[in-house]
Amino acid sequence: MATKLVDLVYWRHMWRTGVVFTGLVIGLASLFQLSAVTVVSNVFLGVMCITFPLRFYYKLLELLRWNPGVHPFQSCLDYDSSLTNKETVMLVEETVLLIAFAVTEIKRLIFIENIFDSIKFVVLLYLLTYVGIQTNGLTLVISAVIAVFSLPLLYKKQQVRIRRIARAVRAFLKRVKSLFSSVYDSVRPPPAPAPKPAISAANVPKQKAKSK
Repeated sequence: MATKLVDLVYWRHMWRTGVVFTGLVIGLASLFQLSAVTVVSNVFLGVMCITFPLRFYYKLLELLRWNPGVHPFQSCLDYDSSLTNKETVMLVEETVLLIAFAVTEIKRLIFIENIFDSIKFVVLLYLLTYVGIQTNGLTLVISAVIAVFSLPLLYKKQQVRIRRIARAVRAFLKRVKSLFSSVYDSVRPPPAPAPKPAISAANVPKQKAKSK
């Protein structure tokens, strides 16, 4: 499954990726005017408008003895999409681990475990409020689909230039972080000196006796 997704994203099979990409974009864009139930129903009706004529055509050829009884979609019917017990357990474990990781990260950011990470999280949330005012979730989903099918191919074509830009951005962020760290160290009050251990009264006569 992962290999097939990578092949789709990198356009290794042009016609297959084109069909999937076009179908996703058109289906999501249809949700602006129609309900999800209507869009899904029309998609399946469109698919069956293709499969029914083909099935009847092959059946007619079989009745005329021009076809040895081959089903046109036998490869799709034979494809085993079920999960074994081991695969089901692995999928559930990965899902639980992702949820636990997300909850841990959110707690770490909300309860300020690291000041700089929490500041970046606050800036991200503040920017998302403006994004939510200007657009809706469906537009973001369509943009994400377009980005998934375009950015990996763009990175593959312009890999050297993008890496150069990424190094420059990382260097700039490192300088900004060091600047904030120096400002924070200069503003932070110095640590209080550790208290000196008090000399107990029982040790004073012993010390005098040793001096004699």
